[in-house]
Amino acid sequence: MYTVSELNAFLKERLVHLLPATGRLEGAIPGFAISRFDAPVSATRCFYNPMIALVVQGYKRSMIGDHEANYGEQHCVTVGMDMPGVFHITGASPEEPFLSLSVRLDRRCISQLISEVPSLVTDNGAATGAATGAAMDSSEVSPVVVAEAGRDLLQAFARLVVLLDTPERIPVLAPMLLREIHYYLLCGSQGKCLRMFNSGGAQDSQIARAIAWLREHFSEPLRMEDVARSVNMAPSTFNRHFKEVTSLSPLQFQKRLRLYEAERLMLLEGMDAGSAALTVGYESASQFNREYKRLFGAPPRKDVASKRS
Repeated sequence: MYTVSELNAFLKERLVHLLPATGRLEGAIPGFAISRFDAPVSATRCFYNPMIALVVQGYKRSMIGDHEANYGEQHCVTVGMDMPGVFHITGASPEEPFLSLSVRLDRRCISQLISEVPSLVTDNGAATGAATGAAMDSSEVSPVVVAEAGRDLLQAFARLVVLLDTPERIPVLAPMLLREIHYYLLCGSQGKCLRMFNSGGAQDSQIARAIAWLREHFSEPLRMEDVARSVNMAPSTFNRHFKEVTSLSPLQFQKRLRLYEAERLMLLEGMDAGSAALTVGYESASQFNREYKRLFGAPPRKDVASKRS
């Protein structure tokens, strides 16, 4: 039986082979991605999906919502809901690149496992409110958990990586391996987070569903009252609980989604500021410029030019 160190060494070797230079490999297995960076990465803004990311080599510092997540080799971060974030990668070089694996988490898979394996509700000291006599809320459960990756989890990731060599087997074997990873997370210290934000009708789960909806429709005009009703919450309760979970109001969250996407469109797809503003849902260029500068510290053109230089 392989040790944790041996499994991690195997993953290093395979990832360097699959990605011989800085890049990202994804698409062959739905929701599974491999990343490599050959140089440090300064503060980079992004939106995190519900996911697990495992560092195979290197070190990453992240601020996800208002939760700090710093982790290195043989450690992973689990994010239970969609959240804005900023990450830094330190100490990467061509000789010792930063290497990581990630899997997007599936709410339906989590719910199915919880219903099929009742012991997941109470195992490892992660009892639900019903079992303990007190209801949990988001002040007791963080949506971001950093933990050491155990042997079972590393073995499952290693089998996913090996599966890339036989694409004809992916449709049959990948879903089983991805389900296995979900199971190990529910069994571990991440279990309480995943149960709270991805199953049942608790308020935190309702907020998670609303956030997922906002991510799909952020460019559309919307009334937050309609979003609240879509998850069966009163608008006042929805607004209050949304801010407790995300540290942002629903309107601030929507603005951040729009501005992050506008930044990406300008940096990576070469759009001008006016086109990017219209694409993400702004009707007023002056409002877009104002809100962009307020968040990023400089007007769009100046900010993008400085990041390209």
